[in-house]
Amino acid sequence: MERTLIIGTVLKPQGIRGEIKVKPYTDSAEDFKSFKRVFLDGEEYRVLSCRTGADAVFLGLRGVPDRNAAELLRGKEISALREEAPDPGEGRYYIADLLGSELVTEEGELLGTLTDIRQAATDVYTVLREGKEILFPAARGVIAAVDVGAKRITVNKRRFEEVAVL
Repeated sequence: MERTLIIGTVLKPQGIRGEIKVKPYTDSAEDFKSFKRVFLDGEEYRVLSCRTGADAVFLGLRGVPDRNAAELLRGKEISALREEAPDPGEGRYYIADLLGSELVTEEGELLGTLTDIRQAATDVYTVLREGKEILFPAARGVIAAVDVGAKRITVNKRRFEEVAVL
């Protein structure tokens, strides 16, 4: 498993004191309050302040004293250590743990390898099969089982074929 998780992207500086506005990739913006440090381009930053609002997170980081320093972080992905991240809960998974998984039917037919998950109201999964991308929503009844340890996602073939975009 990955040691770090991508938890958001810096959108822009916020104010003149070096605070940054972040688009969170977590289920809840409140999850950011559990992080004591974050990483941008492999460099560690201690979290000095964290507040949430309007589907965004506002972070104050040690080493980012003003708007000019915050501007240099625009567009960068923010990572955090897995051990500081909240438990995803029953039936929920970190995207990093699912990427690279085999997608198979309940009968064992290999459909491809999961290469991307786009977050939306219903997440959209991208599977690579024989050089072609297949997109499908993780809608009710499509995913039958997930085995993170074995890197295997089992789907209901009939339901998968109804919703997949080839």
